Amino acid sequence: MRYTLNQDSITTIAADCLVVPVWKDGETGDAVEALDEASGGMLRQIAGSGDFRWKPGESHLLHEPAGCAAKRILLLGAGGPAGFDATAAAKVLACGVRKLLDGNIRHAHFALEDIEAVFGGGGGWLAARLAREVETAAYRYAATRASTGPEPVLESLSIPPIGDGPAAALARGEAVGRGMNRARELGNLPGNICTPEYLATYATELAREHDSLSVDVLDEAQMRELGMGCLLSVAAGSVEEARLIVLRHQGGGEEKPVVLLGKGITFDTGGISLKPGLAMDEMKFDMCGAASVLGAMAAAAELRLPVNLIGMVAAAENMPGGRATKPGDIVTSMAGKTVEILNTDAEGRLVLCDALTYAERFDPACVIDIATLTGAAVATFGHEANALLGNDQSLMDELLQCGLACLDRAWQLPLWDEYQKQLDSNFADMANIGGKRAGTITAACFLSRYAEAFPWAHLDIAGSAWLADGARKGATGRPVPLLMEFLLARADQS
Repeated sequence: MRYTLNQDSITTIAADCLVVPVWKDGETGDAVEALDEASGGMLRQIAGSGDFRWKPGESHLLHEPAGCAAKRILLLGAGGPAGFDATAAAKVLACGVRKLLDGNIRHAHFALEDIEAVFGGGGGWLAARLAREVETAAYRYAATRASTGPEPVLESLSIPPIGDGPAAALARGEAVGRGMNRARELGNLPGNICTPEYLATYATELAREHDSLSVDVLDEAQMRELGMGCLLSVAAGSVEEARLIVLRHQGGGEEKPVVLLGKGITFDTGGISLKPGLAMDEMKFDMCGAASVLGAMAAAAELRLPVNLIGMVAAAENMPGGRATKPGDIVTSMAGKTVEILNTDAEGRLVLCDALTYAERFDPACVIDIATLTGAAVATFGHEANALLGNDQSLMDELLQCGLACLDRAWQLPLWDEYQKQLDSNFADMANIGGKRAGTITAACFLSRYAEAFPWAHLDIAGSAWLADGARKGATGRPVPLLMEFLLARADQS
């Protein structure tokens, strides 16, 4: 997609389609007023006819409008201007993008000035969000399908030069959208294609694409040398070997790096603690944390962010088998702590704990792990919020604010010492599960014991990483927007 700025008078823009908002009850802004005057009053007549309420989602397409260089005008419902916030703006932009992609439209102009006039979030936010919506709406999964239906024909989109740095904002939104699509594609791939080795190859190819990226991949022999007994215990029953992937983006001089760590369980049967068969196909999405890290790393490299960033992926397949780890087995982590495996389906924390210990060698500014970790997070938040826990309140506050800014929101849960006792074991330093209650919290308690050397935050994305219903079934690309908002904020401060 090509994004440009166009400051010409809206009546002279020779696009295939102009997209202009109409407010509730037919109120119009400057863009519509200019077009209305050129067309002899036709637009205001339609807007105020009472045939439309102009709620978000409503639209009316005009062909060959008089007095206008464009071939079409799309009147787009924008709801009420009073209290028009980021959530409302995102809905309107997404609706307009869908209408454009559904039509036979190659070149479009989105008249954002009327929205900017009432929106308190700034023109840069609108430009970035629009580009992100275009990229994600155009995504089609095609890797294992003979046909995906007609491809969108939209080739270019222009906007007026609103706000500060609109061109940079468009580039940011495009990169975030592309990063989300990378994460969606990896998440949507089946487990027989997207294996730990596939993720390692993907990261290696990503490093070839971008000069700022370099990659190291640890195999099982190297992990065994390092004493990563927890991570290796998860892969023990599978023919697919585990991989620890370390992708570096060097953009911030001598600054300490931010480490993003993704859970990469490429398929999770539950191991010997076998999951129920119903909907087990969705366990290909258990590597969406890893996918979000790779998507964010690609976006950061594309934007050449002036930060030092390390993306880690702890990748394994959790399968039953003759050599699989059994409930009651005790394994030793890289940190030297012993863990009693009471449930082999609580495997994400096992691959992450060794990776957290490995991350100490980078002397990180902070570590954020991202994992589809617990069903309890889904029960608590549904598909809306990312669960957030950690050991550094300033880091968590930063993530909470970034989530609000990009609408990929998180909600903090407590990580109180009182929950730690649920991990007590009679036979090891700790158990890998904490009982039936507070599952999201006790999973984070387990991880916290391996994150004492640095500021750390944990995002449980089990509810936000994919949707399971009908035509919408598939990976969402979250929390790439949240991670990128965090990294962009840090880049702006550098």
